[in-house]
Amino acid sequence: MFINQNKHTNHKFFMGLALAQAQKNLGNTKENPSVGCVLVKNGHLITAGHTGEGGRPHAEQNAISLSKISPKKSELYVTLEPCSNYGRTPPCVKLIIKNKIKKVFFSLNDPDPRSFKKCSLTLRKKGVFVSNYILKNKISLFYRSYIKHKKSKLPFVTCKLAASKDFYTINKINKWITNEFSRGRVHLMRSYNECIITSSKTIIKDNPRLSCRIEGLTQRSPHIIILDRKLKMPTSSKIINKLNRKRVIIFYNVANKEKIKLLKKLKIKTYKISLDSTGYLDLRESLIKAKKLGFYRIFIETGIKLTTSFFNMKLIDDFKLFISSKKLGKNGQESMKSFFGSYLKNKRKIIEKVNLFGDLLVSYKIK
Repeated sequence: MFINQNKHTNHKFFMGLALAQAQKNLGNTKENPSVGCVLVKNGHLITAGHTGEGGRPHAEQNAISLSKISPKKSELYVTLEPCSNYGRTPPCVKLIIKNKIKKVFFSLNDPDPRSFKKCSLTLRKKGVFVSNYILKNKISLFYRSYIKHKKSKLPFVTCKLAASKDFYTINKINKWITNEFSRGRVHLMRSYNECIITSSKTIIKDNPRLSCRIEGLTQRSPHIIILDRKLKMPTSSKIINKLNRKRVIIFYNVANKEKIKLLKKLKIKTYKISLDSTGYLDLRESLIKAKKLGFYRIFIETGIKLTTSFFNMKLIDDFKLFISSKKLGKNGQESMKSFFGSYLKNKRKIIEKVNLFGDLLVSYKIK
């Protein structure tokens, strides 16, 4: 593994490689950040690593342990400040010093107070050169969910919606609105999140699987939370009966002892959630509960009504809008034109536009 770059571009180039490593395990490291790391020696890439599933081992440890070339006097590029605290593993700064790495480049300071701005002081005392903020804007965008996790009781919430070219969200004659490439991208997005939140209305109407059906990523299908105020969802649903399903959880309010007993037999946990002023499940309380259950990145897959409610409550961080190349006309239902005007047009930052062979994916940063 040997890559050499011009001296004037190599810092950004190698940090970009570290970011690519971090992206590999996004949504699969629990409360820990997904970090990427590469080691460079004499201007050549010698190894790369990322945070392991569940958050351990750390990226630096993986990169160093995988190297077939001695890391002594190498340069380490890592997306987030190396940790300085003892947890389930020793701090990465100790590992860097032990392996006599001569230079460390990282992008962001770790918002965790146990490590915040501590690595530079420790390393410099041992004669290690330290520099930071490389690709700061790009990597700050990547770590928004981790930063929110450290500062808020709420998880990071991404919501997606599909619409026809004339902005209908339901096709009366066909289940699908967008093409297979858009649907494949949704499966990939699922793999970046620990949990999907949907409604019992969506389950009853569409009977979806809500899994990640991409070869090599099937084991990364998220857990599922269903908002089911009156426990109406049938136990014959695919989401309950499909093989190798992840954990399914139901948030409800109106008790049904027989249904709860049946769900318990099916190993489905239920949690009672308060109602809001409109008589529906309190969405903020639902998200706080989801985070307490260990879900830090949430993917909302539901209809326009519940999506609007999440927006009204200011609970959305990112919004993914898939727009078909085709109009539905009289075959369309539930227009999102007013939604688009109220929440998106000229009000939110567009962070990405992707052409999906005719369909368009527009990603919005909401907050």
